[in-house]
Amino acid sequence: MITLKLATSLDGKIATAAGESRWITGAESRQQVHHLRSLHDAVLVGAGTALADDPELTVRLPGYAGPQPARVILDSRQRLSPTSRLALTARDVPTYLVTNGAPASGLVEAGVQIVQVGENGAERSSLPSVVAALAALGLARLFVEGGGEAAASFLRHNLVARLEWFRAPIIIGDEGRSGVGAMALEALSGAPRLRRTEIQVLGQDLWERYERI
Repeated sequence: MITLKLATSLDGKIATAAGESRWITGAESRQQVHHLRSLHDAVLVGAGTALADDPELTVRLPGYAGPQPARVILDSRQRLSPTSRLALTARDVPTYLVTNGAPASGLVEAGVQIVQVGENGAERSSLPSVVAALAALGLARLFVEGGGEAAASFLRHNLVARLEWFRAPIIIGDEGRSGVGAMALEALSGAPRLRRTEIQVLGQDLWERYERI
């Protein structure tokens, strides 16, 4: 069960051209995202998001005492710093870094668990193989939070069962960073098809839920 979360402007952007992204959506949307995190086995991001935002990817809700989902970083070049928030808290919250190379000693010493998928030297691991490896670790319910390249990859491989889309009433423009990266589509017939199952107003934002057809 893979859920993709998007938090974007009305025109589908997750950041300005300069990379500013906090906060596009409002507090109500962010609180709902934390709730959604709590329903999954793991929260997954690409290396670009991990490096740019230095996130914690934990559930931070008033009074929440349930388990924290694991954190998964797709990082074929192991660029995550041992001093990042994810690495520094890896002994408190299970943190997995998916790569195809030999484990970096600094990350291992910090407590990050290295998941090797694919051949050493390959540009990146096969996404279906990554999903299978995570499922073998017991991480069957994945909450994919970013960024645009990771979102496009999961959609392109038809791995997204549900889309949770939070849209803020702002316009960023074409130079902004897209919530979904390049899909390499040549025809509309190849585009992923979804159906809207729910829509709610959260503060000034819209929260839309879609499921794969």
